Amino acid sequence: MKNKLVFVLALLVIVLTGCTTQDKPNQADAAPKYYVEKRQTPKTNLNVIPTLFFHGGLSNYKGEENMVKAAQKAGVTNSIIRANVDANGKVKLIGTISKNAINPIVEVNYRNNVQLDFKEHGRYARNVVQTLQNEYGIKKVNMVGHSLGNISIMYYLLQTAHDPEMPKLNKQVSIGGHFDGLAFKQLPIAIRQPSNLHVDAEGKPNKTNSTYREMMKLRTLYPNKQTSVLNIIGNIGGNSDGIVKNASSLSLEYLVEPMAKSYRVVKIVGKNAEHGQLTYNKQVEKEIIKFLWLQ
Repeated sequence: MKNKLVFVLALLVIVLTGCTTQDKPNQADAAPKYYVEKRQTPKTNLNVIPTLFFHGGLSNYKGEENMVKAAQKAGVTNSIIRANVDANGKVKLIGTISKNAINPIVEVNYRNNVQLDFKEHGRYARNVVQTLQNEYGIKKVNMVGHSLGNISIMYYLLQTAHDPEMPKLNKQVSIGGHFDGLAFKQLPIAIRQPSNLHVDAEGKPNKTNSTYREMMKLRTLYPNKQTSVLNIIGNIGGNSDGIVKNASSLSLEYLVEPMAKSYRVVKIVGKNAEHGQLTYNKQVEKEIIKFLWLQ
């Protein structure tokens, strides 16, 4: 209950911040949006598939570190760097992926972690991937998103679907994703979960918000038989992880299943299945490690 109260208060901060930004643009918002251009020749060419971790709202890269350290401890990676993204989309890589890197991990860190414009999440993610391609010549990526971090992945796919030169999405992991919105009346209706939401056996929701309807374009744009998808949801009771209703998380299937190479759901139960605890859950760690690097 305490975590839920904190989250609701945080939502109010986000909404109020969004309103303030629209009424009185700050210096960062007034600056032109930054797009990373593709280099004709990358600085180096590494035959690796980096895994990008995207944190949730009101969080930062530290929210990803428990999972990253678990992978390091398991011996499935020997290279971890960070990609800092400022409010305008400029990317700065902290650290270097070595030539002998095994399954390198990139902790994505957004300066603006209260962004309500989901298209901006896609632009941020695209800039990170393009920067990695420019530096290392990567051809494939894995992506892991927790909570709002999943929006970066979905909008990245929407915005790059028609660009064959962008690295291909190899594997996607969703943790506590709110694809058909969050059930908090404080949120704008475009990202609020519809009332009495449920999904059918194929993940198709009975109601959708406008954001979900935009993501429905992925039913034809999602990489065709190329990407394996793991959807991790938490249930502490009442078919919810305390913040995100399971129906909203499960609606991912309807967006990707027509095209995905594979799709699987893992349901975590008990007190450690709470939304904010999922990234610290031992079972979640094991499932991610197995899916990304041992299969």
